[in-house]
Amino acid sequence: TAWRVLESGGSELDAVERGCGQCEIDQCDGSVGYGGSPDESGETTLDAMIMDGNTMEVGAVADLRRVKNAIGVARKVIEYTKHTLLVGESASLFAVRMGFPYEDLTTQKSLSLYSEWLNQSCQPNYWKNVVPDSSKSCGPYKRREEVTYKEEQTSSQRSFHNHDTIGMVVIGVSGTVASGTSTNGAIHKLPGRVGDSPIAGAGSYADSTAGGAAATGDGDIMMRFLPSYQAVEYMRMGTDPAVACQKVISRIQKYAPTFFGAIICANTTGSYGAACNKIPGFTQFHFMVSSPLLSRPTEQVVDCI
Repeated sequence: TAWRVLESGGSELDAVERGCGQCEIDQCDGSVGYGGSPDESGETTLDAMIMDGNTMEVGAVADLRRVKNAIGVARKVIEYTKHTLLVGESASLFAVRMGFPYEDLTTQKSLSLYSEWLNQSCQPNYWKNVVPDSSKSCGPYKRREEVTYKEEQTSSQRSFHNHDTIGMVVIGVSGTVASGTSTNGAIHKLPGRVGDSPIAGAGSYADSTAGGAAATGDGDIMMRFLPSYQAVEYMRMGTDPAVACQKVISRIQKYAPTFFGAIICANTTGSYGAACNKIPGFTQFHFMVSSPLLSRPTEQVVDCI
């Protein structure tokens, strides 16, 4: 969809918006758009961002409720406000002002995911240092007086098709770069949780003097390292995109060896690459590429490091 937008004369931002928007409509992998990843209350909320690598403007929304086209709302943040990020109920009110309809993001699928989770004593969840024991029961929880510090383990097995974000980098014919993301976030997250996807430099980053990058995975860990920004800066220094991606993953590995995550990178000449962290059930990362050198969109695969 994004490639067709470019071919028909649309801008790089148009391509990112329409491409990510198509994934929202298709509910890609159940992890983008409506009807997936219900939070602890059973509600699906959306995060998205879009970035213009010419002006360095960013539009983003987080914890967006009852509006399906999150990337479209993020684009309106650039076009109609001087802000970068709008969140929660207020982001939804802004969306309605911009002409987006209120719609129910819940589906039978998301309701069944939620009820299954409740029936499994709310496992897995994202609480720690609380009573009752969050590894055995549902809340409501209270904080435990004594806090223990230990490395958190990734709670779920992953496989190559289990991305949890649409991340996109678009390089125009003149080298102009745009990027964007859209996601419904971590399943069973605490209401109000915001991951890496709508955070500039974390979920994605675009700079028309260097390139663009987008990340997927455990946003709570990945956002701490601004991986997309870091990858673009490596490319600015002349690092090959694939190597830039690998360096970013290696940096996070030092602190969180078992994190689930991957990143795609592309520079202004059209070179691209990707990298991922190797964990059980996730040993390869699959991503799609469209370019003038390819007759059709092509799936690419990299081995995780």
